[in-house]
Amino acid sequence: MQKPAVGRIVHYVSYGTPGGEHASQCRPAIVTGVPVGALPPADTEHAEGWDSDTVVLDLAVLNPSGLFFNRCSQSEDDHRGGTWHWPEREEES
Repeated sequence: MQKPAVGRIVHYVSYGTPGGEHASQCRPAIVTGVPVGALPPADTEHAEGWDSDTVVLDLAVLNPSGLFFNRCSQSEDDHRGGTWHWPEREEES
């Protein structure tokens, strides 16, 4: 399991426009903060029941038109708008 930390690169998923003129897209983002309680407890005794999909991070999102700052939740499965996920890794040949 990867561990979020300030300075790490993640993907932020944009919402897109309601009318569909612009689709939801992955944008690069830099982690600017990891709020207290965002990560699982270090000891396994208190980590039981902790859900990795609840990781909330402060991000600086890099858009073609400028920076966007947001606090959002992780979504590794469905990559819905307004969430972040780890960049996909390409298979080496």
